[in-house]
Amino acid sequence: MGKLTTIFKDTAIYGLSSIIGRFLNYLLVPLYTAQFSAASGGYGIITNIYAYVALVMVLLTFGMETTYFRFTNKTHTDSQTVYGTTLITVGFVALMFTVLVLVFLSPISSLMGYGDHPEYVGVMAVTVAIDAFLCIPFAHLRQQRKAVKFAALKLLNIVVTILLNLTYFYWMDGKDVGYVFYINLACTVMLAVCLVTEYTGFRWLLDKQLLRTMLSYSWPILVLGIAGILNQTADKMLFPYIYEGSDMRQQLGIYGACSKIAMIMAMITQAFRFAYEPIVFAGVKDKDQREMYTKAMKYFIIFTLLAFLIVVGYIDLLKYIVRNPDYWVGLKVVPIVMAAEIMMGVYFNLSFWYKIIDKTIWGAIFSGIGCAVLLAVNIIFVPKYGYMACAWGGFAGYGVAMLTSYFVGQKYYPLNYPLKEISFYVVLAFILYGLMRAASDWPVIASLAFNTLLIAGFTAVIIWRDLPLASLPIVGKYFRKPNYKIKQTL
Repeated sequence: MGKLTTIFKDTAIYGLSSIIGRFLNYLLVPLYTAQFSAASGGYGIITNIYAYVALVMVLLTFGMETTYFRFTNKTHTDSQTVYGTTLITVGFVALMFTVLVLVFLSPISSLMGYGDHPEYVGVMAVTVAIDAFLCIPFAHLRQQRKAVKFAALKLLNIVVTILLNLTYFYWMDGKDVGYVFYINLACTVMLAVCLVTEYTGFRWLLDKQLLRTMLSYSWPILVLGIAGILNQTADKMLFPYIYEGSDMRQQLGIYGACSKIAMIMAMITQAFRFAYEPIVFAGVKDKDQREMYTKAMKYFIIFTLLAFLIVVGYIDLLKYIVRNPDYWVGLKVVPIVMAAEIMMGVYFNLSFWYKIIDKTIWGAIFSGIGCAVLLAVNIIFVPKYGYMACAWGGFAGYGVAMLTSYFVGQKYYPLNYPLKEISFYVVLAFILYGLMRAASDWPVIASLAFNTLLIAGFTAVIIWRDLPLASLPIVGKYFRKPNYKIKQTL
């Protein structure tokens, strides 16, 4: 019980720091969209370059973070040797990447469309290389169960990032998009200094035999990671090459900014993951585990559908997250991107079957298929339909990955999901969304009032069918029927 309590405590710390960090980063969206008009293409540059950063981060860490956790807990390996080998390997790869990018900075920048601003590419290359190296000290903190230090440093980085951005873009009224990347580099260097105790005080040793074994373990994780991150970023990287209009950066900026509103769903999914994943692996051998999987799936879908209705129902208020009205033309992507995020969450929920039976290659296959679908939709339809095809590409990609994982999983690890109950909520949410769309032309106050009634109705159905108030923690006691005992007399 003590181990499980520790898991919950660490999960809460990691999860809270991650969600708060994402939320604070979320606050940069109104700042950037207020400073950069859609026509300037400034936010399009940010969207495009950070898509590359996400992919490069996966390539530079190449699954070694997870591999470090696996090998440092093996009985026949020395944890310090594993740590030193991992640090040296990731550090060497990151250094070589930085050298190559800086040597060939001009042609690389031109290929990416930033020949007039190669400094953007150079600064972010150095930043992502340092970030990739720091992933291992952060993994070391988690392995050493230093959750508080981990969370504190993550939050410090976010807070300083926001303060520097406010200083330049708000108080100094700066307009140079390059400062987004300079600030990121400064904060990454600050983190490297704060983590100095995590890569000092021990002998740096590269065990070549151990490294070969670790690399054989990490490559499937790398494949899975590449496919997964491409599902999230490929559209933003491809867009400049396949969109035929002269307003490419403007359109990409609109898509990137409005997609941020839908990232509320990503926060919910990540919170679910932090809370759910440790519990699953902690209880793999429990007989009742399969029932927990099916219930978790059902409630995840129910509450993400509720979040979907809340966002689309109050989009007339939430759109002010994107401060500049020039971007609001892209709000039509929000429901599509949110639906794609729900399917990504379902896909994550389904992924446990192949993790539990040690068949992670299936994850790479499903993600690869989904990525291929996303790429095909983008390449075929973006030239004609612009960023709307990007949104539908993500929807199609995650939908295919989700369905293939479900059907194959039912063969190898069958689970009795309550499909009828889930379908009921999906159909109900779709009907309510249709009613919200029909009311979108009403006056704003009337539309918001109507949507509030619909959301309240959906919530009431959840409580009535699947969440009796008496079962809720803390407040549930106020809804339980009194249990009167009749005193017997002789």
